[in-house]
Amino acid sequence: MEPVADGVHLVRGGFPKRVMNVYLLEDDGGVTLFDAGIRDMAAGLRAAAEPLGGIRRIVLGHAHEDHRGAAAELSAPVLCHEAERAYAEAENQPTDYFRLELIEKRPMRVLMSRMLHLWDGGPVRVAETLAEGDEIAGFRVVCVPGHAPGMIALFRESDRLALTTDSFYTLDPMSYTSAYGPPRTPHEAYSQSTEQARESIRKLAALEPASAWPGHADPLVGDVRAQLERAAATT
Repeated sequence: MEPVADGVHLVRGGFPKRVMNVYLLEDDGGVTLFDAGIRDMAAGLRAAAEPLGGIRRIVLGHAHEDHRGAAAELSAPVLCHEAERAYAEAENQPTDYFRLELIEKRPMRVLMSRMLHLWDGGPVRVAETLAEGDEIAGFRVVCVPGHAPGMIALFRESDRLALTTDSFYTLDPMSYTSAYGPPRTPHEAYSQSTEQARESIRKLAALEPASAWPGHADPLVGDVRAQLERAAATT
C-alpha cells in the first residue's frame, strides 16, 4: 500500500506496469474500496485490507472491466450510481457504447479487446446506489459522467482530496504502459460522451482540489485546477 492522505491508501496492480489504481478508505473499523481494479488484484486487495479490518464494501467509480474486475471475488456489498447498475450487473462486457474501431492501430484494437476480457472478474450484484451529494467514508459523491454514464468521483472537503476514477488519464490509453504525462480526456473509443467528459473535468476543477488521484497511473498535485482546465480545453 502507498499512503495517499489521512486514512486513505493506494494499491496498484496490473502488468507489466502497475497502472490500475484501487483506493482503500479507512471506514468505521474496516475498509471501503473505491474501485476494484482488475480480476488478478483480488487476493492482493484482500490482504491489504485485512490489517485495517477487512473490506466492508466496494464503491465502483464506474463499471468498466478494469474497475469492477476484482469485485466479484471479494464478497463485499457493491455500491455504484444508478446509471452504472446495469453495466455492473451485466454478464458480458464491453459496454454498448464502446467503439473499439476508433482505436487507430489494429494490433492495439485486438490487444485491448482481449485484455478487457482478461481483466474482468464478471458481474456483481449492486446492493445500493449512490447519487450526487451522498456521503460515504468521509467523502462526498460527485457525479462526473462522460467516460461512463454513471461515473462518480469522491471529494473530501477537509483536505480537498479528490478520487477521480477515469475522469482524466495521466497516461496514454493507446499504449497503456507508457507515455505518462499531463491529464487528458479519456479516449473516445471507451467513452460514452467526450464532450460530457470535458464538462465533468471542469466540474472537478471548480472544486479546486489540492490533489486528484485517478483510476490509472499518477496523481495531479500543485495547481490542480489549472491542469484540469487545460485538459478540458485540449482537443
